[in-house]
Amino acid sequence: MSYAVSLPDQGTFAAWRDAARRAISHRIAPERIDWTGGGLFAATPLPTASGPHEIRVSQHFLSLARSVVWHKLPDRFALLYQALWRLDRGDPLSPADPLGRRLQLMAKAVGRDIHKMHAFVRFRELPLGGPRRSFAAWFEPEHNTLEPGSAFFVNRFADMDWLIATPRLTARFQSGRLTFGPGGAKPDLPEDASEALWATYFANIFNPARIKLDAMRSEMPKKYWKNLPETRLIPAMLADAEARVQRMRDAGASEPRPGAAPVSTRYREAMPQSIEAPGTLDQARQAALMCRRCDLCEAATQTVWGEGPADAAVMIVGEQPGDHEDLAGRPFVGPAGRLLRDVMAEAGLDDARAWLTNAVKHFKFTPRGKRRLHQNPNRGEIRHCRWWLGLELAFVQPRVTLALGASAAFALTDDDRPMHQRRGMVETGLHGGPVLISWHPAHILRLRDADRQRHARLQLAEDLAKAAAMAETAPMIHTPSGTFPAACR
Repeated sequence: MSYAVSLPDQGTFAAWRDAARRAISHRIAPERIDWTGGGLFAATPLPTASGPHEIRVSQHFLSLARSVVWHKLPDRFALLYQALWRLDRGDPLSPADPLGRRLQLMAKAVGRDIHKMHAFVRFRELPLGGPRRSFAAWFEPEHNTLEPGSAFFVNRFADMDWLIATPRLTARFQSGRLTFGPGGAKPDLPEDASEALWATYFANIFNPARIKLDAMRSEMPKKYWKNLPETRLIPAMLADAEARVQRMRDAGASEPRPGAAPVSTRYREAMPQSIEAPGTLDQARQAALMCRRCDLCEAATQTVWGEGPADAAVMIVGEQPGDHEDLAGRPFVGPAGRLLRDVMAEAGLDDARAWLTNAVKHFKFTPRGKRRLHQNPNRGEIRHCRWWLGLELAFVQPRVTLALGASAAFALTDDDRPMHQRRGMVETGLHGGPVLISWHPAHILRLRDADRQRHARLQLAEDLAKAAAMAETAPMIHTPSGTFPAACR
């Protein structure tokens, strides 16, 4: 008996996965399934209920299938089912295997096509009025990539309505809701004034001295040119490229405008200057606000200095400011900070008695749309920032220091052993004082298992209570103002 499967244009991956799961649960061999719907020949549809056989596949295969289903080849579903059939029989796919290699190449082609869509979709504004601006675009992808590629536009243009039409499918985002409908012919879109601005910008950033035609065609294939407004300018710009390069050579280097040097000098002299050797805690804070010891200052909003009483018996050191701290300019005010303050209260350690700070004073992140995703500082960045942490230790003179997480522990001890070996231990810091190692509250928040999260929170509470008790009995450690930071310059 042969079977026929028809898959929809929308939600294709979920439909294929459901059909493949039912087919293999009945052990239906690949050659008995027509994944194109059967055409003119009558064929039996797949059973609606699952059979007795169960299969489990790796996340790697599911990820591969999620890409391959959007390829344009009609036999993509059959190839995926052949791979599933083999995996069920313990026959693994490898990059050297013909079927595995073919699927990998198809997945890469789909990924490239999605990337090209993100780069080459050009919206035109629609004069519809209403509270939200509306835009539309026409795109001709090589593969069926509109559905998987639309999430990028949802995240990037969530505050407007838009439509992307393709020959096969149309994506419509309206009032925060994404829907798909049938495709068709290219719509008649109105002219957009912003296209003239974009063309002017494109022409002005064009550098004729750096032309590599093969590389340009590789990154911007000519099949996309007809729908890109800026490509109308390329033939004329290429024709004039050699002449423009010669004009650039003839112009040579320009001399600075008379008076520019004195103006620049006066500007630099008027800027606040960093204090080389701060004599007080407040001077150290003022100097840290102008820190340029590493590149983190370039993207962060501001330096986040420690806060608390200048004679605090306990210093609590975290990793680095987060998004909330970077915007507020204060340490431990985000979700992890709220958890820390709650556990401090449970442990009987008043936050008014502690100096709260971080090993690194600037927020390190990776932008993702409108979000800024935390990135751990590397060892070099931590070492650069020891100068400031050393000044805090020298001026505050805490009796005990609590290191929250691996970065803080490394900053204070220069030891990068795993946290599970050190949590709850007291070590000697670079400044000569005791350093108690504990979990960072952000680590606790990331634990998905409720029991593990509860246990880690109890351990943090134990360590905070231990730090408070040590502060009552530990002798004061005098840290000379030059000792700790001088070793870290």
